[in-house]
Amino acid sequence: MEYTGSQYIGEYVDGRMEGKAEYILPTETRYVGEMKDGMFHGQGTLYFPSGSQFDAVWENGLVVKGEYTFSDGLQYDAEFWHYCDSYDRRFYTEICHGLKPAGISQLTNMDPPRKIPKGCYDCGDGFYDPVTRIVKDYKNRFLRNAGVTTEEVAAALIRIAWRLQNYDDEHEWIIRTCRKGWDEIVGHSLRP
Repeated sequence: MEYTGSQYIGEYVDGRMEGKAEYILPTETRYVGEMKDGMFHGQGTLYFPSGSQFDAVWENGLVVKGEYTFSDGLQYDAEFWHYCDSYDRRFYTEICHGLKPAGISQLTNMDPPRKIPKGCYDCGDGFYDPVTRIVKDYKNRFLRNAGVTTEEVAAALIRIAWRLQNYDDEHEWIIRTCRKGWDEIVGHSLRP
């Protein structure tokens, strides 16, 4: 555990994590539930620093079935997901509390939205600086280099080399999709 930055509070069987437990990852994500042979197994919940959670049934470290709940109480349903889609563009908080008056826009589900540092993007779990290609959490702690996770750094060199070929994927997605920390004057579009 000391090498990964993780913390385990629970039972051991033959030196392996097994039984009821709490496993805390370096990202402050917590797993509370059952373990078997060092893996999530049985009923268990992942609690994320954002306040969201994933309740699941696990089998040998893999999810059998689960339910994700966002920090605001919105539950993800893969079959009937109609949140912020092309038919209804409202945020969940707008569905629960109503729309703002004309002229006042709500930019994110969090209202008021986080203030984004100039030159950075809000990528959902932190702020991304496209110059350094570093994502820091909302408390300004290092999360990852865009495109390379801490788990991958510890992985085999061959896997890392392969992933570096796709290094721009996360960077490009953030630049194209996420809210940025500065305003741009945008002109009107002429109709063809």
